[in-house]
Amino acid sequence: MKTKPETIDAYLKAQDRDKRAALEKLRRSIKAMYPRVTECISYGLPAFRLDGKILVWFGAGAKHCALYPGGVVDELKDELRGYETSKGTVRFQPDDPLPSTLVRKLIQARIARGGVRKKTAKVTSRR
Repeated sequence: MKTKPETIDAYLKAQDRDKRAALEKLRRSIKAMYPRVTECISYGLPAFRLDGKILVWFGAGAKHCALYPGGVVDELKDELRGYETSKGTVRFQPDDPLPSTLVRKLIQARIARGGVRKKTAKVTSRR
């Protein structure tokens, strides 16, 4: 039985060179866009947390790489033409990685939909 990786670095090290390069680029891009994210492994996949909640996952399949932004894929279906998608997944080839602008739009849609908790000011009631 395969053991689950404990870190994103361990996950990436186990990938083929082309997939590792594409996923490392995606990782750097997300970290640059959202400096407050923290890295983790969730469900055996590399993931980023924002304010304690999973923002997105990413990983490699047998014949592709993927970003898992949750149920916001349909919101950007026109911009995702050319990529294989499903309800919460965008698949791409290692030699044709997702553009950073598209990654940003997917993450912004996830945040806007409430998929990630936003930091809010403490509200006190006047009773």
